[in-house]
Amino acid sequence: MMILVNVFAIVAAVLFYSKKIRPEPFFLGSFIWIGMMVAVWYILPYSIFKKSPTFKQTFSMEFTPSQIRLENEVGRATWNWQDFVKFLESPHFFHLYFTEKSFFIVPKENMTEDFRHELRGLLNTKIGDRKK
Repeated sequence: MMILVNVFAIVAAVLFYSKKIRPEPFFLGSFIWIGMMVAVWYILPYSIFKKSPTFKQTFSMEFTPSQIRLENEVGRATWNWQDFVKFLESPHFFHLYFTEKSFFIVPKENMTEDFRHELRGLLNTKIGDRKK
């Protein structure tokens, strides 16, 4: 849906610029595009995070040579390194994949640069070198 709206907005802008159409389709496309972007980037995440108690809890993670442990005041979960098939790093997160479509996100927000470097090395050793 977002792709169609973006294509419509681009085509309407090009046609409007070349004076092939009147301004109404261009403004309609722009309005729909802005509305969808506001909904996807602000309204949906805010409503999901506001309703879910999981996003209000504080978690702690421990990375050991044998496993990863996640704890909060409700309980804890542990995973062995063999449970993960790959990992990816994005600017704000480490993505630890169980399968191609199932993954766990570790935020980098409260990590020092030294810890990130050590964690990268541990992830490369435990997950990155393993062949599937």
